Amino acid sequence: MSEKEELHLPEDIKLKMFLVKNCSWYDEEYSDCKSVRGRFHQYFVHGDLLDCSPWKRDMANCERWTKNKDRDSLEELINSEMKRREERLKPFKENEVWENRTSPPENWNSPLPPWLEEEYKNSYLGLRADEFRDMVNDKARKSFCSFM
Repeated sequence: MSEKEELHLPEDIKLKMFLVKNCSWYDEEYSDCKSVRGRFHQYFVHGDLLDCSPWKRDMANCERWTKNKDRDSLEELINSEMKRREERLKPFKENEVWENRTSPPENWNSPLPPWLEEEYKNSYLGLRADEFRDMVNDKARKSFCSFM
């Protein structure tokens, strides 16, 4: 039996447990938030100092979850991560400049124009692609079978 099954957690919590990070990660984020460098960065980017208490609270919840398997701490930690994720994705979702695609363009896999194909041949990417193709072909030609 896995640890998730032993704890009898609701299915919605089991599905969101991937959001929970290692406790040392929360400690590192809190330390970075409180550092002089972190404070300077906050002031430069946001014009004010940020509140670091959510990182400290998440660190404490993570430790309680890890040591005592406290379900309330796990739920609070997941909610905190969900909120952080929503804040991170907010500009992307509210973007009105670009129209989101539902499928790739019709000609997404069409051949390159001749002039671009010529430039690609001598580019670093083209040369590396040729090397890779040669390496794959060499491995395909070699046989690892041996008769004794």
